[in-house]
Amino acid sequence: MTMDSAPARHTGQGGTGPAGGITGITGISGTTSGAGATSTATSTATGTVSGTGTGAVRRSVTAIHPPRGPKADRARATVRPSRVRRRDGIAPLLAADALAATATVAALPGTELPLGAAAPLALALVALHAQAGLYRPRLAPSALLELPALAGRSAALWCGAAAVLAATAPGEALGWSALLGAVCVQVVLACAGRGLVNQLRRRTRARRPASALVVGPGAGASAVAAALHGRPEYGLRPVGLADTGTDGEGDAGVPVLATHEDIRRAVIQNSVRHAVFTRPPEADERTASLVRLFHDHGCRLWLADPAGTAKVTGMRVAQPADQLWGYAVQPLLPRPGRPVERYAKRVIDSSLAAIALLAAAPVMGACALAVRVADGPGVIFRQERVGLYGRPFTLLKFRTLRADAHESATRWTVAGDCRMSPIGSFLRKSSLDELPQLWNVVRGDMSLVGPRPERPFFVAKFSSVHPGYEARHRMPVGITGLAQINGLRGDTSIEDRARFDNHYIDTWSLWQDLWILARTAASFFRFRLGGS
Repeated sequence: MTMDSAPARHTGQGGTGPAGGITGITGISGTTSGAGATSTATSTATGTVSGTGTGAVRRSVTAIHPPRGPKADRARATVRPSRVRRRDGIAPLLAADALAATATVAALPGTELPLGAAAPLALALVALHAQAGLYRPRLAPSALLELPALAGRSAALWCGAAAVLAATAPGEALGWSALLGAVCVQVVLACAGRGLVNQLRRRTRARRPASALVVGPGAGASAVAAALHGRPEYGLRPVGLADTGTDGEGDAGVPVLATHEDIRRAVIQNSVRHAVFTRPPEADERTASLVRLFHDHGCRLWLADPAGTAKVTGMRVAQPADQLWGYAVQPLLPRPGRPVERYAKRVIDSSLAAIALLAAAPVMGACALAVRVADGPGVIFRQERVGLYGRPFTLLKFRTLRADAHESATRWTVAGDCRMSPIGSFLRKSSLDELPQLWNVVRGDMSLVGPRPERPFFVAKFSSVHPGYEARHRMPVGITGLAQINGLRGDTSIEDRARFDNHYIDTWSLWQDLWILARTAASFFRFRLGGS
């Protein structure tokens, strides 16, 4: 299997993670007293405050050194995003769709379809709507704009129901008139229900808008903030403008936040629940670092497009289209949503891992015996690694070092290490030492496919150098992954690995997982599949 690595080099210097390298707190006009002239000094940088309350920001250069004492630098634990009870959750839309399907079944003439079929039809309708993105968050939802998608899914649902009914009970098959009537009734009911839900949401949003930050440089961010301020029906009240430009200019009647610490404080003090980016977060390093901050505080992320950035970068606006006073807008998901597919991924992982454990039991027994005979007691090696949301877990492997040596938490085990026995070298080269990780998958610590887990010391080290490294923990870590099947194992670039891992997360699908598993199996048997 194409799995973990030995040593890896990290290329590139620079980059400030979410925690900074940036200190000094600027004054925020319009906030609580005492915030106007505050200064902070740390061991890495100092900030001086002018009379107007705007601090001079100095970036610190992060130096990477091994730990001086026995305590290694630990990875900053990723906070799992708090589950905020949102007024615009999907429960009302789910209820409206389910009621539409149930009412349609009840409205069919005669007894052509039993009422007990309402529940499976409602579940199937919800699944079709979820596949079409009809439950994605929107700032300006419209049931009429969703009408084509509603009609298409309703037609597919009832055609399938009619086919199943004709196969199981030919005498009670739906006629064409009943089929057409069912589709029309369901479309009308679903559209009316969704329209009612959207109307109630607009009224609630206007009465109780949620706090929001607008993130971006210059006039574009100011224009979006002004639009939110003047249009309460979107339900977002701008409480600050996080200026990520170099000039620090721009005014939309809200405080301008110039440093990472200012933004963090504003999020906490104002209970910010939404962040509106005016250009893709990956456009620059500083904007990208804010994604982690907002994600950790449970904020919902949006991308407005005042300057047509999406057209330049080739990004597509989600369908049905959403807008914010004429600006194209779409939700940004820091990690894959699609809870049904994520649950299916977990079921597939646990099932395949359990089957693989049983199938590989003879091989694992032989490996354990070889390690015991050649290197003495202590067959299984346990080491702390960082998993989903930065939570540590204990990773299992066959021991590949001699009994009198131990694998350091802050040192790479290189190929040809004198501490490695011939049996250990063989297990490491063949990746057979990774087989006990199947038990980690069964337990739920890992997945079959995902970013490779790393030790806490190196997670902290690489996160401070490569801005996108921490974002790998949006997804469960895995035994194999997109980086590994592309040859990024061993002495390869950490930056390249992080880029492949984040691309895998951003484009994740169940089919991609199966494709990676097939490529992994092919490489394990030294058989290369054609193409990519």
